[in-house]
Amino acid sequence: MARYHGRQGRVYISTTAAAAAVNVGALTEWSLDGTQDRVDVTAFADANKQYVLGLRDVSGTISGWWDDTIDTVFDASESATGCRIYLYPSNDVATKYWYGPAWLDSSVTTGVADAVRITANFVARGDWGRR
Repeated sequence: MARYHGRQGRVYISTTAAAAAVNVGALTEWSLDGTQDRVDVTAFADANKQYVLGLRDVSGTISGWWDDTIDTVFDASESATGCRIYLYPSNDVATKYWYGPAWLDSSVTTGVADAVRITANFVARGDWGRR
């Protein structure tokens, strides 16, 4: 089993549902949450709580530094058709990644003692997969 440093992570985003996804520079972090619904089906006389599984809820966050030459995140968040996202934990293993169509929101944060940062939150717009 190999382990990898996060410095080689990559994020590819398309600016519309049909556009080609491009590597978005100046990003520093991404997270992906694949929490699955669990419905309590506990009945009288059960020895403990019991659950059945529902649907997986895909969502996540992308963040990094604002670069005035890179508008990909903002263009994707303004798209009426959504975007496509590809999340690579390490470019050292380019065959392993999560991907899917998404709706993206973006925000910018700046402060007197900090660099300008961007954050994008996303939710699934369709089926997500993992390779």
